[in-house]
Amino acid sequence: MCVNEIVVPSQQFRGSPIIPGDKSISHRGLIFGALAKGRTELIDILDSADVNSTAQCLQQLGVKIVSLGNKTWVEGVGATGLCSPNSILDCGNSGTTMRLLMGVLAGQAMQVTLTGDASLRRRPMKRVAHPLVQMGAQISLSQEEYAPLTITGSTLQSIHYHLPVASAQLKTAMILAALSASGTTCLTGEIHSRDHTERMLNDFGVHLDLNSMRIQIQGPQSLRATTVQVPGDPSTAAFWIAAASIIPEAQLQLENISLNPSRLGFLRVLQRMGANIQIQSTSEQSEPVGRIRVTAQPLKGVSICKQEIPSLIDEIPLLAVVATQATGFLEVEGAEELRVKESDRLEAVATNLRAMGAEIEVRKDGFRIHGIQRLRGAKIESYHDHRIAMAFSIAALVAEGPTEILHADCAKVSYPEFFSTLRNLTQ
Repeated sequence: MCVNEIVVPSQQFRGSPIIPGDKSISHRGLIFGALAKGRTELIDILDSADVNSTAQCLQQLGVKIVSLGNKTWVEGVGATGLCSPNSILDCGNSGTTMRLLMGVLAGQAMQVTLTGDASLRRRPMKRVAHPLVQMGAQISLSQEEYAPLTITGSTLQSIHYHLPVASAQLKTAMILAALSASGTTCLTGEIHSRDHTERMLNDFGVHLDLNSMRIQIQGPQSLRATTVQVPGDPSTAAFWIAAASIIPEAQLQLENISLNPSRLGFLRVLQRMGANIQIQSTSEQSEPVGRIRVTAQPLKGVSICKQEIPSLIDEIPLLAVVATQATGFLEVEGAEELRVKESDRLEAVATNLRAMGAEIEVRKDGFRIHGIQRLRGAKIESYHDHRIAMAFSIAALVAEGPTEILHADCAKVSYPEFFSTLRNLTQ
């Protein structure tokens, strides 16, 4: 059953909502905990459809996972202790689940089939399969590109691989495979994507040789159990930060947010646009954590180049919404990866902004928007993409008249409490 949401304009926006745990860290905590020796404790893991897909797949592979309150315990089975599942592993809508498990299963002596929902079955998997096959795994892809896919694991050999795209999922899959391979694997190329994997594996007792040009992984290596405190997700916080930046007299304070430098591109761009955002570090661990305060003030457009994209890839649809309320031009280039996300997010942004009466020039790898533009309420097609549904809910707050978000229940993929939190912040 599909659920639509009506969002009405709001002249106020204030509060201090609790931001759910970071999705990227939650996925990795479960997977690394499963591969570790001993019991890993995860605190404040994200309870969402995507993360639950990872947990369910791991349970099918013989991993015991128990949750109580805000704590989750993973009974690690070690690098070679996974069991062959009795059925196909369903990754739901989660590309992270599928791609990271490809890296794990490449070195396991079993044959496993991975599938997902209609959206996930349209997302490219060859970019992950190609280097894993070079390492010794056998992988059969549908139409040589997509899931369902079948992996026959094997003894892996190290390789030197040049990453063609800045993808944390590809990078992590390669690192996970390298941990069970013989010899030293070297990753070069587009390695400057989110670095949660590199930070977290250190906590799990893994040594990676890192510098600005390459990542070297000596295999095989074992993981040891640890405790992971999951901070608030900055990509989730971004929706409220955007709203507080464009609604007059808005005030917002957020606590316990991940300040990982590889995730702060959205905040840096907003600050360049003139946003009043104060960031205060409150904890320096493997994942820095802190407080963010936002008050509304006028914004101006800026240019966003390809080098910035990896640190704000999930927030670009939201930046398009913000751009309609900023003076001058906002330009984005180098974001062609958005075309192979849960939807073609560049086209989804363009279609929905035009439905709200805005003008946007779409390019192969980005767009150009001239503000300030008046938005009007409209029917918004989410394309079953959580980030499109949530971004245009923020647009609805500054539009004239009510906006209907179609298939809004897709927000549960990453933020089940999104719409209830939205109502609380605008009352």
